[in-house]
Amino acid sequence: MLSDRFFERGRNFLNVEYPLISGAMTWISDPKLVSTVCNEGGFGCLAGGNMPAGLLERNVDETSKLTDKPFGVNLVTIAPAYKDQLSILKKKKLPFVIFAGSFPREKEVDLAKESGAKVLCFASTLSIAHRMLGYGVDGLILEGMEAGGHVGHVSLTILLQQVLFEVPGVPIFVAGGIATGRMCAHLLLMGAAGVQFGTLFAVAEESCAHPDFKNTLIKSNARDSISTPQFDSRLPVVAVRALRNKGIDEFGKLQLELIKKMDEGKIGRLDAQKKVEEYWMGALRRAAIEGNVSNGSLMAGQSVGLVDRCMSVKDIIHGLVQDIDSELINVKELLKFSA
Repeated sequence: MLSDRFFERGRNFLNVEYPLISGAMTWISDPKLVSTVCNEGGFGCLAGGNMPAGLLERNVDETSKLTDKPFGVNLVTIAPAYKDQLSILKKKKLPFVIFAGSFPREKEVDLAKESGAKVLCFASTLSIAHRMLGYGVDGLILEGMEAGGHVGHVSLTILLQQVLFEVPGVPIFVAGGIATGRMCAHLLLMGAAGVQFGTLFAVAEESCAHPDFKNTLIKSNARDSISTPQFDSRLPVVAVRALRNKGIDEFGKLQLELIKKMDEGKIGRLDAQKKVEEYWMGALRRAAIEGNVSNGSLMAGQSVGLVDRCMSVKDIIHGLVQDIDSELINVKELLKFSA
């Protein structure tokens, strides 16, 4: 296939057949979904979320029993359980560690690399990309603000120009608002080593997400996916993109309540930030697992407007590969015609 040429870099880095990543989604990216993605030739990522270290360790073991393929473990640096989760790195000898949520400290990158893992980090600006590379990370993920869950403030189209085009020689994977093979083909042509998806796999047949959660995403439009605001710089919160509902409104009220308590000296900034993250962890569970789509958090990227049905992981991955190859052939023919 023509796509093999463009898969080669990401394929060799991830040691998979297709450098197509199922991004880590708290409560959803469990051993079943991750192992299924890996067994179909893609790259799955376990979501650490705010999971107790012991439970995360058991999930790693279960995933390893379900697949002999490499997979990643995503650790959210701003999660209350993050420091405890770091403790399992040396014991489990993970093939890949992905730091998310914010940016890891250099000693945390060192800890992951000393365990034998390859390390991936998100980069929301060129300066952060250089900082992470200076820390010794092995690859980068560019995630535009179109993505679901915790996001930055810059669109993928800008990040491609700021980082992908300016940092040669480093495996760079891209994410945010992507749900079609045709788009993947053009990203690979731009130099991406692979592509990461979230919403597309959140509604997969093998996803443990509640049927009401999946159906709500399938019925939604791109404009329904909004990013939460920050009301006060004293309470810095990482923006979260989710579908507009009562849960989004409740988050706004929570921020105002916490800011008031900070004004009154009843809570410090770090504790307030923890309250924010605890809210999102619980709200996401209510929606994704319990099916409370009115009050829970419906984390989804703007690609929700492109996802219109529930498919098996096998059909998702092989459909993407087929469409990537078809589009590359189209581009090749177009270039012949232009010449």
